[in-house]
Amino acid sequence: MQPITALLQGPVTASRLAQMRALYDTGLVAGVVLLLPPAEVLDHIPVPYSAINSAHPRSSSILEGLLRALPTPWLVEVEEGTEVIPGALARMMEVARSAGASLVYGDYQDEGPAGTRPHPLADYQEGSLGEGFDMGPLRMWSVATARDAVQRFGPPASNLLWTAWYDLRLKAAAEAPVVHIPEVLATLRQDDQRATGAKVFDYLTAAKLLQVEAEQVVTSHLEQIGALVEGPPLPFVSLHPFPVEASVIIPVRNREQTILDAARSALDQVTDFPFNVVVIDNHSTDRTGELLLALAEEDPRLVYLRPERRDLGIGGCWNEGVRDPRTGRYAVQLDSDDLYAAPDVLQRIVDALRDDQCGMVIGSYETVNFDLQPIAPGLIDHREWTDKNGPNNALRVNGFGAPRAFATELVRTHPFPNVSYGEDYAVALRISREYRVGRIYQSLYHCRRWEDNTDADLAPEVVARHQLFKDRIRSLELSARRRSNPQDGGVA
Repeated sequence: MQPITALLQGPVTASRLAQMRALYDTGLVAGVVLLLPPAEVLDHIPVPYSAINSAHPRSSSILEGLLRALPTPWLVEVEEGTEVIPGALARMMEVARSAGASLVYGDYQDEGPAGTRPHPLADYQEGSLGEGFDMGPLRMWSVATARDAVQRFGPPASNLLWTAWYDLRLKAAAEAPVVHIPEVLATLRQDDQRATGAKVFDYLTAAKLLQVEAEQVVTSHLEQIGALVEGPPLPFVSLHPFPVEASVIIPVRNREQTILDAARSALDQVTDFPFNVVVIDNHSTDRTGELLLALAEEDPRLVYLRPERRDLGIGGCWNEGVRDPRTGRYAVQLDSDDLYAAPDVLQRIVDALRDDQCGMVIGSYETVNFDLQPIAPGLIDHREWTDKNGPNNALRVNGFGAPRAFATELVRTHPFPNVSYGEDYAVALRISREYRVGRIYQSLYHCRRWEDNTDADLAPEVVARHQLFKDRIRSLELSARRRSNPQDGGVA
């Protein structure tokens, strides 16, 4: 008997029929399981198959029934529009056997109007906790290992309608390695032609119930591995003297079009405490420095820094800013192409830091175009955060939100990594592990989305590198949390 069952989800189209035939013709696929919409009726399927009609094909009940019934040792998920490279299925089985893997996936190539281009993916690691972790359009499961993981950790919660496979992935990864094959195994016809800058908010605009389910899954997983943050967070009270109460921190490089808007929106804040604006110019080659120096002549509250070092990322610039002796008790973020939404933003943030004794406060923002006109997705408020479970769910999502504000003593003690992606996320995870995090759910900030954003249109290899780094941050954080919970034991 052939060793693989293919799993295909969605309506049966002409391209799907051709895909089934191609999979069956490899000589390795015994048959296909079709996860179909409730009302779909099939006429003629050219290969051995079984069909499951359901409005919730990713639910616990469907997954459990499928795992019980599978007659083959391997299950391969194949997405719509995927052409499997000859020899790919045999290669995946070979790697899975050699590595003792629970799940294997590989790189692929995108096929679009401009032709094909490679699409490398990130290696999987313990910190790959997001439900949207990209494994490409072709994924092969060891059925025996999946069953063992369910036996060891328990089946997915019965109420899961959308995230049962996410639950299985986390459990399977704790049972045996998830292995990335850095070879092109498939070609995917890309129907989603959006730039990466347009996709960056997808995880936040997902259905609310899906987000609730995903939080339930990751929280259970963290408890199982002994990395759950429990108990009330520590209050933070600053006791040391500072020259001013707050500093707005703006790292910048080559933003002559926007830096004055940002700096003036900070200088125009109205507060009952003294503050300044610390701008770290990372060796701009345009007129950014000239414009800032002129503004500093007009308003001495603007502190202009140009570091000696030339190897700094955004995180390194933040470290330069918060270590400067002129920086205030609280360090408040403002990106060099964004603006505060009102003149009372800084007051509201500092009030929250002081009144609630927070180590960090995070506001909400609205997406706008270059001319500050509202654009989709609009308000980003991270309402998935809860005081009780926010530090745990933060390991699942890709960010905390903005604007971010920190107790300066904490970010001097726990510095930013010297990178330009994920630097704030690393520090926020560290602070949330121990200290109270405040939230402001009203919009405080205009986040410009324009062609010069650093994430406007990233190549797949850059996206993979960013994913690898952020997952590494999460892996390190898991280790730290596990060490702080030695009584929990958990799964190593």
